[in-house]
Amino acid sequence: MSDPSIGQVTEFVAESLARHGRNPDYLLQHLIALQHRFSHVPATAVDLLATELGVTRTQIRAAIDFYAFLHETPRGDFDILFSDNITDRMLGNQRLMRLLCERLGVEPGVPRADGRVTVGPTSCTGMCDQGPALLVNGMAVTRLDAQRVDRIADLVEMGTPLEHWPGAYFVVEDNIRRKGLLLSNAATDAAGLRAMLEKGAEAALAEVERSGLRGRGGAGFTTALKWKFCREAPGGERFVVCNADEGEPGTFKDRVLLTSYADLMFEGMTICAGVIGARRGFLYLRGEYRYLVPHLEAVLARRRAQGLLGESILGHDGFDFDIAIHLGAGAYICGEESALIESLEGKRGVTRKRPPFPVTSGYQGNPTVVNNVETFLAAARVVQWGGYWFRGEGTDKSAGSKILSVSGDVARPGIYEYPFGTPVHRVLADCGATNPQAVQISGAAGATLAPAEFDRIIAFEDLPTAGSFMVFDASRDMLDMVRNFAHFFAHESCGSARS
Repeated sequence: MSDPSIGQVTEFVAESLARHGRNPDYLLQHLIALQHRFSHVPATAVDLLATELGVTRTQIRAAIDFYAFLHETPRGDFDILFSDNITDRMLGNQRLMRLLCERLGVEPGVPRADGRVTVGPTSCTGMCDQGPALLVNGMAVTRLDAQRVDRIADLVEMGTPLEHWPGAYFVVEDNIRRKGLLLSNAATDAAGLRAMLEKGAEAALAEVERSGLRGRGGAGFTTALKWKFCREAPGGERFVVCNADEGEPGTFKDRVLLTSYADLMFEGMTICAGVIGARRGFLYLRGEYRYLVPHLEAVLARRRAQGLLGESILGHDGFDFDIAIHLGAGAYICGEESALIESLEGKRGVTRKRPPFPVTSGYQGNPTVVNNVETFLAAARVVQWGGYWFRGEGTDKSAGSKILSVSGDVARPGIYEYPFGTPVHRVLADCGATNPQAVQISGAAGATLAPAEFDRIIAFEDLPTAGSFMVFDASRDMLDMVRNFAHFFAHESCGSARS
């Protein structure tokens, strides 16, 4: 890729400003667009954005340095990043990356002199059930093997645009293996939203409270209480934010929900808006899932056309709410809600000191609800079918079901939904785990279970989890897992250091 001219950069920045506007909160979106167009953020663009957005060049360069998918020097026509989660390593990703580097004559992480290609590793891409995987210019390629890598080398050398690569390379499957309370019905008739409008916001909040629904991101804060705190917080404007930045290694359930259950997620966000009185919402989408943007934008457009978003939703004057998609750019820490809000505001995703909490002082200092994809999905179902319906499964302290991302040494990796209270050994039997020596629950920051602990249950009172469930059979050296996780944390060190 040749260096862009000043005219090309100026023209593209003007297009990005026309699309995203001049609000400094959208700085990251401009930088992502520039990175995608030019394989880096040109210095000319930094100067232009500083002037147009009213931010300092130092702030812009700090953002570029913070986010792993942004660069100040060109990466080439093809920026290839191999997913380097432990499950990808178990499937041979390192051998395949070496093979591609040899074929292309590059060193890992070093752009080739001709500006054609860069090959290197990245953190978990959320494709653990169909790895080894890689990202090429932000697009996911799954089920890699030596033959596929060899063909990719040929396509790169020929300069073949991605749209002319074999379509099978970009297939990302849902792999839903077990449906339960939430996944059994993907109907999109807006029944939950209609129920809230018919019975009122107070009644909807009461159903969420009655259900015992707790946040599905791992911490398990009571959803109704969070909504109530935000609703009662002093201040004018309120916001709803969906955290779709599932960066914990081994977690990919949100990817499936965004693909096949997006309507229910957006409905849950809209119900939340009706309860707390919000007019604007954001879906914060991890950069690894950028390929989902056209699909999600199409769902949002259809919902607007159906009167389910926008002004006077379903004919109710004064109920105005819409949702914008905000892309991340490769920062694990942005899965933490205060860091996510910093990123929404166009800054480095650095955690805030708390209190105050987002429910009272979140986006731009306004009361803000942040829940994850699964939580909003569950909330939509609860308002539709009632709190007691949801409480019909689970335990006293953990109502409802939990969606698990199962990967590793199993015959059937994929998505499994179980009632809370399900023992680990039941999941192992269902997914076809043979002679497991360990299970890692809730990603790199979670718990490692030995066989003596396989009777423990998935529940907030025992094994809380954001959804990751990685299995290691007796052939594995568990030190490989420890080293991989240690490298992951060193790399994703909240921006304070980079390995």
